[in-house]
Amino acid sequence: MTEPFQQVTETNLTIEKWQQLNPDLKAGFTTRNGGYSKVPYDTMNLGLHVPDKSENVLANRRRLAEILHAPLASWVSGEQTHQTNVHVVNDQDSGKGATAYDTSLKDIDGIITNRNGILCTAFFADCVPIYFFDPVSGYIGIAHAGWKGTVHRIGQEMVETLQLAGAEPADVLVAIGPSISGNVYEVDERIVRHIPDELFGKTVTKLENDRFLLDLKQLNIEILLQQGILRHNIDVTNYCTFFDESLFFSHRRDQGKTGRMLGYIGYEK
Repeated sequence: MTEPFQQVTETNLTIEKWQQLNPDLKAGFTTRNGGYSKVPYDTMNLGLHVPDKSENVLANRRRLAEILHAPLASWVSGEQTHQTNVHVVNDQDSGKGATAYDTSLKDIDGIITNRNGILCTAFFADCVPIYFFDPVSGYIGIAHAGWKGTVHRIGQEMVETLQLAGAEPADVLVAIGPSISGNVYEVDERIVRHIPDELFGKTVTKLENDRFLLDLKQLNIEILLQQGILRHNIDVTNYCTFFDESLFFSHRRDQGKTGRMLGYIGYEK
C-alpha cells in the first residue's frame, strides 16, 4: 500500500492524494522537527497542554501557520479529554484553542466542518489521528482517538455526525495517521475487556501475565467499517510514533515527558 502521508518539509507530512482531489484542501501531520522547543520537547512541540514554555509552543505554531498559509486565527481545536464528543465547527469557533489551551472547545475530541478558512486541528503523541474527507458534501474532520476514545467508538460518533450533516458514509474518505503500532502497544485486561468479541481476534494479541498487544489503528478501521465506510476508502499510514523516533514524539516511548504533533485539515479561505 502506498504511504498516504508524504513528507514535504522537515516539519510536516501531507495527505497528497486528497489535496490532489481538491486543491483548496490542506491536510497533514507535523513532525517533531524544525521548531524552537528544548529537550524533552525538542523541537516542534505544538501542544500547549504539556509543561513546555508557552512562548516556544506559540513560536512553533506561528512557524507552522506560515508554512501552511493558515493564520492562527483560523485554527480550531478541542480540549481532548479522551471523550467521544464531536463538534460541528462554524465561523464563530475560529481561533479557539489556537493561542491558549483554556479557549479550546470543551470536552471535544472530534471536529468537523464544511466552512472555508477554518483549520481543524488536533494534537497527538501515540493516539490515533483519524481524518475524514467527503468530496461530495464537502465535509471534513479530524478525531483524536486514544484507547478510551477508540473503544468508546469516537469513529462511530464522527460518521454519525457527518451523516446528520448530510454526508453519505459510502462517499467518505478516511486516513489513519501516524500513531503507535499494534506490535508495540502493550495494555492490560482492563483495556481489552471493552473490545467486543467480534473485533477481539482482529485487533488483540494475547501475551503472558494478562498482558495484550492492541492494534488501535485496526480497531478504528473495524469500527469505521461497521458504520458503512468502504474499506477501499480508508488509507492507513505505515508510520509509527513509537519506532520513528527521529520524526515523532511518543508518550509511551518517552515515558510521558514529550511534546505533541499536530494533525490538521481545512480549506483555503
